Amino acid sequence: MLPTPSTSHVNTDRIYDPAEDSFLLLDTFSSKSEVEFLKTRFMRRTDQVNQHDSLPPPTILEVGTGSGVILAFVTAHAKEIFGRADVLSLGTDVNRYACQATEQTVRQTCRDTATNNTIGMAKGKNPLAILNADLTTPIRSGMIDVLIFNPPYVPTSEIPNAAAAEAENDEVTSSSGKSTFEDHSHMLALSYAGGVHGMEVTSRLLDQIPFVLSKSRGVAYILLCRQNRPDTVIQQIRRWGPDWAVSIVGHSGKTGGWEKLCIIRICRVTLLK
Repeated sequence: MLPTPSTSHVNTDRIYDPAEDSFLLLDTFSSKSEVEFLKTRFMRRTDQVNQHDSLPPPTILEVGTGSGVILAFVTAHAKEIFGRADVLSLGTDVNRYACQATEQTVRQTCRDTATNNTIGMAKGKNPLAILNADLTTPIRSGMIDVLIFNPPYVPTSEIPNAAAAEAENDEVTSSSGKSTFEDHSHMLALSYAGGVHGMEVTSRLLDQIPFVLSKSRGVAYILLCRQNRPDTVIQQIRRWGPDWAVSIVGHSGKTGGWEKLCIIRICRVTLLK
């Protein structure tokens, strides 16, 4: 079993604390079936003529990194999960405190793993970028090979304004050197409040997936809860056309025959043809 990254340094007043949803993603990435799928898609292949790696390093993006536990896990254990350690790791989050925590979590986990594969990342030499941004807005088209999203999926009457939360936080911090309980609550709400059916943020991300995933081997992992209506989401994705495949690859807990949480995998099928 691959060890779970430590997040003891994370300020959970401001940043989402890893919970069942985070651990379901870790379990999914370390499952035998997904490891086989990802290794087939990304493992190094030597060009027999030119004797060099015929596949470039995969670029991984976690959207909404929170504590960074998921990005740290797949980065530190890339050799076991993808069959290669030379991954490029990116993360985005609208909460700037989460961005700071994520970088620390990733580098600390790679340091704790203490293998030759991760020492470069731990020392800051391997590519790692954590961006204070909304979803995939700073990402170039076709750049991402593996996208991971544990979204704000709880149905709520509205979703918080990320820009307003940052503006309020900047103002409070600059004037008093500390932020208030209301500021912390607003930041945390960004991590769980999903609006109507819990899908307002996830729907925006789904619209971006065809543009940011790489054309040849792009794959996305999205977490959904029962109230998000996973069957409806899957049917919507299948209407994207024959170049896409979607399936449920992980689930946790059941109530009345329904999975409480599930992970869907969306991928381009170019490699499968």
